[in-house]
Amino acid sequence: MTKKTVIVATAVAAALGAVAAGGAAWAHHAFAAEFDGKAPVLLRGKVTRVEWINPHAWVHIAANNPDGTTTAWMVEGGTPNTLLRAGIDRNSLRPGTEIIVRGYQSKDKLCRPACKANGRDVTLPDGKKLFMGSSGTGAPKDGSDPTDR
Repeated sequence: MTKKTVIVATAVAAALGAVAAGGAAWAHHAFAAEFDGKAPVLLRGKVTRVEWINPHAWVHIAANNPDGTTTAWMVEGGTPNTLLRAGIDRNSLRPGTEIIVRGYQSKDKLCRPACKANGRDVTLPDGKKLFMGSSGTGAPKDGSDPTDR
């Protein structure tokens, strides 16, 4: 291989790497892209399931309504690794566990197939309150995120 071929191949590989990284960054949205910082929600109910997936874990709950019915909610949290570092794991969010979630509703407010929210913190049955939100562009600085100073 000539020196020129190696340089061109390296440049092409670098360009493809930049495009791939840009695609991953594009797939990960900012808080403000989907959630409304002016639409806080307080949800009390039982965990129905948890999706420990990247880039955000989802906690599904049957939230109690004042009339005794429940509404299905999908609550977005941080990455599974972020939740684990905050003290939230598979044992703390088992189906049937009663939790309280404070967060912000999605902008669309459609509730199909479930209402969606970004969870800022979760209160576990023992009273322990843990940060679960995904901070970032557009997320309210409401004191939940211990890294917001």
